[in-house]
Amino acid sequence: MATANRNLSEYDKDGIPKADHFKIGLVVSEWNTEITEGLYKGAHSALVDCGVKETNILRWDVPGSFELTFGCKKMIQVEKPDAIIAIGSVIRGETMHFDFVCSATAQGIKDLNLQFTTPVIFCVLTDDTLQQAQDRSGGKHGNKGTEAAIAAIKMAALGSI
Repeated sequence: MATANRNLSEYDKDGIPKADHFKIGLVVSEWNTEITEGLYKGAHSALVDCGVKETNILRWDVPGSFELTFGCKKMIQVEKPDAIIAIGSVIRGETMHFDFVCSATAQGIKDLNLQFTTPVIFCVLTDDTLQQAQDRSGGKHGNKGTEAAIAAIKMAALGSI
């Protein structure tokens, strides 16, 4: 397990670019709200901690993880942020729906990164159980939202070169 010996919430502020001038978007899935709100809070907190101004943090909600791609695309076109974090949670059920949603979401976000110059960070948990998702959205493994926020800042800095 990739997170077994790593806390997703740990970062070294000295290794993060200055972020006070960046506008960062967060597109958040309303499905599995307990998890996505935890991820959002981790991302938002890390962005503020690293100097992103509250007024430069945008939030748009979409119904589910499948809709993240369209939400991110529209945010790029309308808000023109320096980076976007796509926040979602898909938990395996009894059908193949999990596989289709995970694959389409990952491919869609990848496609946005190729189509636009705005980096879109993949912060979609794809877990087998609710407990695994809780462990990665503020639980024993930390918060993937925090990790995604740091990635967004680093990619926004790269995009501004």
